[in-house]
Amino acid sequence: MSMSDSTDYVIEEPPLPIESDDDEVDSLPESDDSSSVESNEDEEESDAEREWKESLQQIELLLTMVVVPYIGKYFGRKCAYWGWAKFMMWKYPVEINVTSSTTFKAAGAVEAAASL
Repeated sequence: MSMSDSTDYVIEEPPLPIESDDDEVDSLPESDDSSSVESNEDEEESDAEREWKESLQQIELLLTMVVVPYIGKYFGRKCAYWGWAKFMMWKYPVEINVTSSTTFKAAGAVEAAASL
């Protein structure tokens, strides 16, 4: 390769523009009272948004720590009782009659809550 070939690929940078004092003054942000009011509104919105996120986090914590385990335990026991009754009917031909379904459900709920 000759020297002329290697200079064909060199890109020259354009010269930097000369800045005047007028350009610097024009580029400064304008200060007026509306910008300070907008910044206060932004802070208020961020405070409200932060409180909203905290309340959602508290609701999520309540659901995951209290409500979901209680419901899972209740329905798990209900499913176990149903499955055990089906197994016993298959293994031993005995008929089980629940006289009061509300009492049966209330007893299951109380028993599920007793160990929490």
